[in-house]
Amino acid sequence: QVQLVESGGGLVQAGGSLRLSCAASGSIFSINTMAWFRQAPGKQREFVTSITSGGSTNYADSVKGRFTISRDNAKKTIYLQMNSLKPEDTAVYYCNAAVISTTRAQFSAWGQGTQVTVSS
Repeated sequence: QVQLVESGGGLVQAGGSLRLSCAASGSIFSINTMAWFRQAPGKQREFVTSITSGGSTNYADSVKGRFTISRDNAKKTIYLQMNSLKPEDTAVYYCNAAVISTTRAQFSAWGQGTQVTVSS
């Protein structure tokens, strides 16, 4: 069993900042890429940003220059620093991890999501 637990969501005014965390636990041998996705009401889930175990990052154009992903491999945790937030950033943010379990099974794990609401 592998669990991803997100935290740090909340309500913030436009222009403000939030920091999300996602901690992985369970029967984990290793984790490759970890990522953040988001889903706004009535819309499909979309990619936000990702980070490899080596620290290489990738960002959606909509968040470049405003969001920063980071990772602590020892803690099996990623962070998402969100600055200059806009109302259109309002969504449920989901953590995703490419996991290799202790039985060497490979799968994609998802967290339960954390709500981010940006008021105008």
